[in-house]
Amino acid sequence: QVRLEESGGGSVQPGGSLRLSCSASGSIVSINAMDWYRQAPGKERELVATTDKTGTTNYGDSVKGRFTVSRDNAKNALYLHMHSLRPEDTAVYYCHAKIVPIDSYYTEFGYWGQGTQVTVSS
Repeated sequence: QVRLEESGGGSVQPGGSLRLSCSASGSIVSINAMDWYRQAPGKERELVATTDKTGTTNYGDSVKGRFTVSRDNAKNALYLHMHSLRPEDTAVYYCHAKIVPIDSYYTEFGYWGQGTQVTVSS
């Protein structure tokens, strides 16, 4: 059973910073792309940042220059460092990963975490 679990959400004032973490656990052969998505009330889920096994990263236009994604392959962990937070960054942030589990005949599946709330407000 593969599981993704986020942590680090909370409330912060505009201009503040937060760090989100995501940990993958279970019977895992390999983890390929790992991503952060977010969904604000009444809006569609959007891609925030993504990173592959080599460390190559890509960001959504609204967070470029403010957010940094990183991963620790040895720990099966993903991080999102968020700076200069704005009220419009308020959303539930989800971790997503493409994982090859044991006994899957090397088939890759997409997994989601349960989400963590980030609220930016004065």
